[in-house]
Amino acid sequence: MTPRDLARLRLQAQQITCSAARAAEEVVASFGAMQAQDYASALWAIGLRLPAATEADVERAVAERRIVRTWPMRGTLHFVAARDVRWMLELLTPRIIAGAKRRWDELEFTDALWRKITKLVGKMLQGRALTREALLEELEREGVSTAGGRSYHIPWRLAQERLLCFGPRAGKQKTFVLLDEWVPKSRKLAGDEALAELALRYFASHGPATQADFVWWSGLKSADARAAIGLVASQLVSETVDGKTYWMRGDSAPPEPSQGFLLPGFDEYLLGYTDRSAALDAKHAVKIVPGSNGVFLPMLVNDGKVVGTWRRTVGKRAVTVTADTFAHTAKSAFATATKRYGAFLGVSAPLRFESAG
Repeated sequence: MTPRDLARLRLQAQQITCSAARAAEEVVASFGAMQAQDYASALWAIGLRLPAATEADVERAVAERRIVRTWPMRGTLHFVAARDVRWMLELLTPRIIAGAKRRWDELEFTDALWRKITKLVGKMLQGRALTREALLEELEREGVSTAGGRSYHIPWRLAQERLLCFGPRAGKQKTFVLLDEWVPKSRKLAGDEALAELALRYFASHGPATQADFVWWSGLKSADARAAIGLVASQLVSETVDGKTYWMRGDSAPPEPSQGFLLPGFDEYLLGYTDRSAALDAKHAVKIVPGSNGVFLPMLVNDGKVVGTWRRTVGKRAVTVTADTFAHTAKSAFATATKRYGAFLGVSAPLRFESAG
């Protein structure tokens, strides 16, 4: 298996080159969880894997509570299918919560204060949705300081403790709701059953991938990740290359060369692995994450390789996609992808290349 084979197989597993999904929740469920730090990027991450879907279709899945935005792993925002939200939070967040204790001590959060905040927020959100600002203002009126990092950590922890999640939009603002009201029922999994399900979802959607990749993506301890792989090894195939064992579902041959794709920032195709060299040459990494600040730019991908970045300019009747390449790439490689993005947004999307490597 060559690096090019690896990249093409991942494009296939990630449902970028082909997808049988019929609804947004099917795409999200197949991954287990999908990065959602940037809301618009996350909508497109789902949409590009859902043939003929529009942005409104994906937003409807959010509004209809079929997919949920919360912090299920690594302390990072993801979309998860509503039916999976509780077992994933129960499996993955205790370690994140425990790891944040030092920071909470610095912010003078005590156990008693957390109990007070939990009780207050539970009452504040009962039967309604509140923006972050409104929620924090109500806490301030109750004598709870939300200054500094507290304004972020309060909803962050309460979401991981399964009290709240993101709800409907209020205009352009996101709101918080009680998880038990927003998603009254969801699937129950625990212990080995939850570990096995998580591993199967990951390697089916990200394979070929290594145990180290799975540890990075899930936030599990190495021992737990190894145990999870053992539980589903009979449902996966593996291949060892240069001393690394790659796991995947099925044993299909690498697909033929693919066309170009416009991937959003923070896409699973790059972020879903600790070793990203199959898709991105190390010398270009700083161009995708300028300043190494953790913000991943939208990517141009051609035949599995990241060859540039892109940005959009939204007008009243059209969207212009401006591409900046760092490898020689023909504009025609992205013609279909640009039309697809325009259809997703419901506008025309002409493409303009700013440079060529």
